[in-house]
Amino acid sequence: MKLRNYKFILYEINQSTFLYLQSLAILLITYIDWTLMPYVTKLEGTYLPVYMISFFMLIGALDGIIQPLFKHIRIYKIYLFSIVLDVIQIASYSLYLVSIEVFTYVILAIFTIQGITFEVARVHTVDFMKDESIDLKEYLMIRSFIISLAIILGGVSAMLFDSLDVPLLYILSYLTLLALYGIYLQYKLYQIFKKRIFLSDIELEQDKKELFEKFR
Repeated sequence: MKLRNYKFILYEINQSTFLYLQSLAILLITYIDWTLMPYVTKLEGTYLPVYMISFFMLIGALDGIIQPLFKHIRIYKIYLFSIVLDVIQIASYSLYLVSIEVFTYVILAIFTIQGITFEVARVHTVDFMKDESIDLKEYLMIRSFIISLAIILGGVSAMLFDSLDVPLLYILSYLTLLALYGIYLQYKLYQIFKKRIFLSDIELEQDKKELFEKFR
């Protein structure tokens, strides 16, 4: 049965610590954003003019255009930037108490930058999958499955919170707790990527030295 493919996905995730951490981090971060997204969309339609909404959409569409600019960036630096961005997002929640309009602008800007960073990270993560037992096609399938699951869970959570009339401030507090755990997971991935790259650089330098000795 084709339903066995779902069992295979769970099996592959549990087989690799790297894949498990990455899947959990993607699930959490995507869930947080898509739980908050309906509320931001509502605020967006209330407080932002159409040209500003279009502006953020245009900036978000640049991810494919600017990809070549980050061709040689180290993946651990992308994760470090993501951690900083998540910390800024958590701090921006306090703006909701100061000015809802400013909060809307800031959170939309963060969402836009996160979307671009997410795509850049996806491309660079592919290079590291050769060290795992999973095929590239299977990795992309698992990644798509996790993202879809997170979006569904986020949408259902937003519907539930809205039906129960949960104040947005309480929702932001709940999402902050999840985001802190998400930052911890991303930091673990940052350490893994950094260690792998440094070890790869050391091996490359040793190979160059041995090659130089042979020619000499």
